Amino acid sequence: MCFLFEDFRGWKKYCEEKEMPLYQAVIEYEVSEKGATEDQIWDGLANAYQVMKEAIQTGLTENMTSRSGMINNGAKKVFNYPTAVLSKEFQVLISRALAAKEVNSCMGRVVAAPTAGASGIIPGVMVTFQELHHMPDRKILEGLLVSAGIALIMEKRASIAGAVGGCQAETGSAAAMASGAMVYGLGGSIDQIFNAVAITIQCMLGLICDPVAGLVEVPCVVRNASAAAIANSSAQIALADVSGVIPVDECVEAMGEVGQSMETRYKETALGGLAATTTGQAISKRVLIEDIEMLPDEDE
Repeated sequence: MCFLFEDFRGWKKYCEEKEMPLYQAVIEYEVSEKGATEDQIWDGLANAYQVMKEAIQTGLTENMTSRSGMINNGAKKVFNYPTAVLSKEFQVLISRALAAKEVNSCMGRVVAAPTAGASGIIPGVMVTFQELHHMPDRKILEGLLVSAGIALIMEKRASIAGAVGGCQAETGSAAAMASGAMVYGLGGSIDQIFNAVAITIQCMLGLICDPVAGLVEVPCVVRNASAAAIANSSAQIALADVSGVIPVDECVEAMGEVGQSMETRYKETALGGLAATTTGQAISKRVLIEDIEMLPDEDE
């Protein structure tokens, strides 16, 4: 019988009783519930991580201009800008998160982690994290398994979909996953890992999903970068044993409650927030006209 990822409290108890690391419970779940073998799980993770790295490389080297024009090689501009606001490492982190998400917006190949709309956060965070700390691939893959367990609980107890819980559910979940994975990679305790998740949720709570013209471009791409930064700050705080005060399970419950109470216009409908601004509406009309003009002529 495997652990079914009902809550973080149960995950900790299960692993402590079985004297196993957090990631091993996720492997057990995949074997039991999805019929995968352990070798298949590790191979799949390695492939997913390679796709993440390729998405970053694509976003930083190829033309990333979306059909709407709202995405126009922003990652490369950030990466190549001569002045770093904090440090070169921070600049690289932000540009990588932007790059992978721009690939998604330009219809390239990404890993939904946990969704395509948040597909730049874990790649940007984990690739930079591995580089800075000289982490072996195996440790990164273990961290990705920990992040998967985090997502399983958040999906079950709240949501990971913008259409259900707003952007807090997408970029918020991805940032929490990345933060927990980093704390795991640096040898943090279970409590520290889960505290990083709790702090991240607190920082992302209430963020609406308001894509301009209904496209996962603005403000989605830049939110991937900001969420990557929040993931790092939460990991740093948690590693220092600064408590988020509210337990992680209660934070997830709060995220679910906030998502349920959000008005429909703030949940991926492009009816509120930035999508409803004058500029947002003008872009929406232009994109709609372009889409109509691209439809095939019925007489052809």
